[in-house]
Amino acid sequence: MAATLDEPVRIAKALARAGLCSRREAERWIGEGRVSVNGEVLASPARDVSAMDRILVDGNPLPAAEPPRLWRYHKPKGLVTTHADPQGRATVFDALPEHLPRVVSVGRLDFNSEGLLLLTNDGKLARHLELPATGWTRRYRVRAHGSITQAALDKLKDGIELSGVRYGSIEATLDKPQGANVWLTVGLREGKNREVRKILESLNLSVNRLIRISFGPFQLLDLEPGGVEPVKRRVLIEQLGRRVASELRLAEFDEDETKPRRKSPAKAASKPKGWA
Repeated sequence: MAATLDEPVRIAKALARAGLCSRREAERWIGEGRVSVNGEVLASPARDVSAMDRILVDGNPLPAAEPPRLWRYHKPKGLVTTHADPQGRATVFDALPEHLPRVVSVGRLDFNSEGLLLLTNDGKLARHLELPATGWTRRYRVRAHGSITQAALDKLKDGIELSGVRYGSIEATLDKPQGANVWLTVGLREGKNREVRKILESLNLSVNRLIRISFGPFQLLDLEPGGVEPVKRRVLIEQLGRRVASELRLAEFDEDETKPRRKSPAKAASKPKGWA
């Protein structure tokens, strides 16, 4: 994860941005005296740092800058999307291959849900992809106990309010009945907690299988449960657009996704500050 600090940030955020730990873990490390800035061992996380500061953790400098990256992951049932579960349940991050760097998830899938989960080594990219304003549809295949008509599902296009919570427009298609169950395809642009389950429960449907099949332009396809595949950098740039890709530093790295792109002094000087 990139360790570049274009603007002053809190030290815990700097360590998290570098991919070493979460902000909470960083604060604990500081309390343990493991972090120093410019030779001073920190006793409190109330410290801003920038690229001009020399930051050491356990005597080692922060990692060199790496490109923001994105992976498709097929989450199986029976895993929680958190780095540490108070109930001691297995987590998505426990199950990932060892060769992956420290990553965060783009949104979540609950314990009993499965399917496509996007992972990234860059918190800023994760936050951008999670925003409802990004406008990307999350699409699910759903099996639910009960019966319903397409006409009833069509009413969800206007959104629905449940227990004081307003849910936006939902696309829902009745695919086929299967015994006492129905199969549906559901699409939504938000990502509120257990949204699909709660909305279908309001229609007297009990969800017994929930599979996310796409998140915006990224598809689950034939990725096996537990499988992880990287999204090519050029594909990510195409989907985000050049302006956003530049803000997220995606254009700063060569196509092999490992080496920063070198710019001649003349070219670097010719572009306004903040451009890739």
